[in-house]
Parts: sequence; C-alpha cells; structure tokens
Amino acid sequence: MIVHEALSAEEDRIGRAYARRRNGSLYSRFNRAYLFMAQERERHFLRLLSEYGFRQLELKKILEIGCGNGDVLRDFIKWGARPENLFGVDLLADRVAEAIKLCPEAVKIRQGNAARLEYKNETFDLVHQSTVFTSVLDHSMKSQMAAEMCRVLRPNGLILWYDYHMDNPRNPDVKGVKLQEIKSLFPNCEVRMKRITLAPPITRAIAPYSWLGCYLLNKVPWLCSHYIGSIRKQRQ
Repeated sequence: MIVHEALSAEEDRIGRAYARRRNGSLYSRFNRAYLFMAQERERHFLRLLSEYGFRQLELKKILEIGCGNGDVLRDFIKWGARPENLFGVDLLADRVAEAIKLCPEAVKIRQGNAARLEYKNETFDLVHQSTVFTSVLDHSMKSQMAAEMCRVLRPNGLILWYDYHMDNPRNPDVKGVKLQEIKSLFPNCEVRMKRITLAPPITRAIAPYSWLGCYLLNKVPWLCSHYIGSIRKQRQ
C-alpha cells in the first residue's frame, strides 16, 4: 500500500510538472538547435543498432517507455521497423492521445506507468527510453522502471538509453542520472554510455549562427549534457 501510494504521488508530481511546461517550438525540427541535437542523437542510435546487430528491424518487437507524442516511435519506422511491432507507454493522457493521432494505427500506444508494464516477460527485442528517468525524482519508482524494462526484454535484447547526466538548475522537476546510478539501477547488466549533446543552452545560443561552432564544442566531453548508450543483460 505504501509503495502504491508513493508511486501515485510521484505520478501526480510528474503530471503537474509537465502541465507547467510551455515548450512552444523548442522541440520543433525547424528550430536549428533542436535539429542539431536530434540529428546527432539519430546518428548515435543508428550506430548502436548497427553495432549490436539490429540493422534489420522489420521483425523486431520494440517498446518505448515515456513515448510522448511518438516522435521516436516514428523514427523507428523510418529506420525499418514495422508499425505493428511498435509499442509505446506514457504516463500522461494528453501525450498518449497525441501519439495515437500522429502514429500509424498499427502502433500500439497505451497510458500507464513504466514501473508497472502490462507485458509478459521477455516480450521485446528493443526497449528504449529518452529523458524519462531524469523526470522521475522518486528512486523507488526509477528502480521499478528499470526492473520492468529488464523483465520485458528478451535475453539477447537491447535497451537504448538517452538522458541527461547533468542537473538543470532552472528546473527543479528534473535530476540528472549519473553513470554510477545507471549501473545501480541495472545490476547484472552490461552498461555502456557515451557523453553526447552539447548542453542545450549553449546549442540554442550558437546553432542559429554556426553549426560548425556547435560541432566543435560538442567534441568537449564536459560540455555535453547527456549520456547515450546501451544496456544488455549479462549472459548467465
């Protein structure tokens, strides 16, 4: 009962936090800063998929937790996944409704908490999350989300991770997830992470004038705000 109440309280907090956000065109690909960040993220995801033998996505079952409006789900279709093999879960009803409108009808999207996934064990070849864990401040909820991601992942499957490792001093509703925390959330897993994404305030200041400047500064690891990487179950 206490655990359920804690999850409900965190769900309510997240809902209120997102309701306060007014992103406008911040995440539009017509925004040069976001386009720079999105294209870099896509390059790294494709490299990871290729490295782990996931170039052919047609028959792969894929789950995204915190799928938002389905932007990355639609990217998976662009990369070769079939809509009927794509699944998305998001906590917020308005985002689920938007994702259902924007994604092909065969994509299965539902509202729910990723700490309580309604899928059988070892269902998915790929499980993906982008900037979900930073939005969760309750450690027990993060631990349950990680456990659920591993539970529904097939033995040779792959978790794709993209999230902040830095805190945002202007946003108390999020908290960066450090490498050591990722490893503690996914015990008995092989965790490989790389720093990418020039810190968004810097990117937004420079991208309208010079992508070359963004590219060069992006080579400085301590200026990069995110981890991107892979998590795999260790073979028994």
